[in-house]
Amino acid sequence: MQFDLLIKGGRVIEPASGLDAPRDVAIADGRIAAIDAAIDAGAAAKIVDARDCIVTPGLVDLHSHVYWGGTSLGVDADRLAAKSGTTTFVDAGSAGAGNFLGFRRHVIERSKVRILAYVNISFAGIFGFAKTVSVGECSDLRLCEPRETVAAVREHADIVVGVKVRSGRHAGGASGIAPVDLALEAADKVGLPLMAHIDEPPPGRSEVLPRLRRGDILTHCFRPFPNAPVFASGAVRPDMRLARERGVIFDIGHGMGSFDFEVAKAMLAEGLAPDVISSDVHLYCVDGPAFDILVCMSKLMALGMPLVEVLRAATQRPAEAIARRELGTLKVGGIGDVAVLRLKPGRFTFVDAVGAALVADQRLVSEGIAIGGKWWPNEVPDHNETERFEAHAHHTHVEVAARHFGR
Repeated sequence: MQFDLLIKGGRVIEPASGLDAPRDVAIADGRIAAIDAAIDAGAAAKIVDARDCIVTPGLVDLHSHVYWGGTSLGVDADRLAAKSGTTTFVDAGSAGAGNFLGFRRHVIERSKVRILAYVNISFAGIFGFAKTVSVGECSDLRLCEPRETVAAVREHADIVVGVKVRSGRHAGGASGIAPVDLALEAADKVGLPLMAHIDEPPPGRSEVLPRLRRGDILTHCFRPFPNAPVFASGAVRPDMRLARERGVIFDIGHGMGSFDFEVAKAMLAEGLAPDVISSDVHLYCVDGPAFDILVCMSKLMALGMPLVEVLRAATQRPAEAIARRELGTLKVGGIGDVAVLRLKPGRFTFVDAVGAALVADQRLVSEGIAIGGKWWPNEVPDHNETERFEAHAHHTHVEVAARHFGR
């Protein structure tokens, strides 16, 4: 056979090149072999019928937490991949220098889906995260050792894409802005971007933003009050505009508490759409309100962001942010990572991080993914999980983990 896989009859949307047209996509030896209006089905060992589907580059989730079993917030990337259309998960600092080797050996190297990672400035990574336990990894500055972070980045340079810091009252306690400054030093030393989380002040957004450089990532860019990017009037704060003009990358990072519909509406109305849509999926939001990247993308569509731009923010843009331009694109000779999605009509209720509801008449769902040319169908066809979402505020970590992973 000439091709290992043929994805036939779909609407190919390839934001990087601007292609939006009916096309067949053929893959051989893990690479895109052909993109054409009509490719002979007899030339392929396996055919995927993509009629009425969107065929797009495999999604790149720039902010996820997938060090499962090694950290309290980690989820299994392989369990989410086909369901969410994701072919690359970027772990946002679950591990630091002290436990990154375990993350690599026990999770990354054993995973079927691609996992890249940021190294946390905290030596221990994110170690005390649950509904009933919250110990910020940057609350003790003895853990924030940039020399160890630099050494870990260099040791694992093939899979590391940057440095991560979580700043704010929850993640940093009384440490203030110091973790950000230490993380910036480490990122500068290795020549990689910093991903900066902000939760509740202190430090305030106005302390963190001026420190970020072109190409650094502000995650949770549409977070709710306090540290929201907009005034109560809905006007965008000047420091957010200055950061965008300087080239700071705005990333959604939905998660458990970091995406507010009203903030998003205000930012979109002012022309400040997110550069990147990511899920910040972890054990405490995988069953809502974030669920996965497709739900997050569907929320942005419901808020008025065009389909092509939503796809761009989950393919081309995150790939550029981590300097992995071979990802997030469909081109002949490129990596054979593909997502086959469908716009499903219906009535869907989405919930943000503060409990507000938004009703939409469509959402994106996944039919499956190709990773390196191997087809991986979505075997979780029920996409009504958003309707059943309820918070589990009083469950212990053991109960939440058992619900997700089984006993």
